[in-house]
Amino acid sequence: MGFFSKIFTWWNGATIGTSLFSAMNGQKVGTDAQGNTYFRSNKKTVDGRERRWVIYNGANDASRVPAEWHGWLHGSLDDLPESRLPPPKIWEVDYTPNATGTVAAYRPQGALERGGRRAAATGDYESWTPDA
Repeated sequence: MGFFSKIFTWWNGATIGTSLFSAMNGQKVGTDAQGNTYFRSNKKTVDGRERRWVIYNGANDASRVPAEWHGWLHGSLDDLPESRLPPPKIWEVDYTPNATGTVAAYRPQGALERGGRRAAATGDYESWTPDA
């Protein structure tokens, strides 16, 4: 990413202002498997809680935050997620990002992107008509 994209875009990772704020007012607490970096503030807010935020590694997409870090960001967990994670189950699959709006998005048969042709209607459908 170039210098100007850091200044003028917010959707490609952290802007310069966010990076400076994180360096001056935040303490890095960890990273997740995707490379997202998590911070906490050095000062408490007015109601006594600490401010927590994430700087994404790549596109700013909230669906890229794993569940355990989501809980930490929203104050559900006081400890860091790495210290509380149970061992992974055998049936758990690796994270896949939300593909909505991309080429990899799910498109059922009959979708306009797949030609817009649906299967012909069968005789099992009967339209509703009100009784007069």
